[in-house]
Amino acid sequence: MSDVERWHEWTDSVTSAEKLDPGPLAVGTRVRVRQPKLPPALWKVSEVEPGRSFTWVSTAPGILVTAKHSVKRVGQGSQASLSIHYGGLLGGGLARLTHSFNDRYIAMEAAGLKHRSENPNTARARA
Repeated sequence: MSDVERWHEWTDSVTSAEKLDPGPLAVGTRVRVRQPKLPPALWKVSEVEPGRSFTWVSTAPGILVTAKHSVKRVGQGSQASLSIHYGGLLGGGLARLTHSFNDRYIAMEAAGLKHRSENPNTARARA
């Protein structure tokens, strides 16, 4: 998941992701993410546990969006977790307005990630 510039290869919910800072994903790394039906968003990494998780935030006036991506070992495999939280003065209202849209995109990301993890040499799954 931390190879964000390749997300478009495994999920239809991301058109492109461009790291604006060199090197591996680290606290402070900025990434411009383009998604269908949404304006480009600038995300800034706020937390990294290498090989386990990263969290990033995107802001707009009155809105703080926090997204966490994590993976943990479960038996012989692994389990991914994706979450998004809206904060700020206007965040709750935006969360209510975009709830079903966000659920659909998170489901697309989860399905694409599962497919890519289980079939690393094939095209992305269509949700």
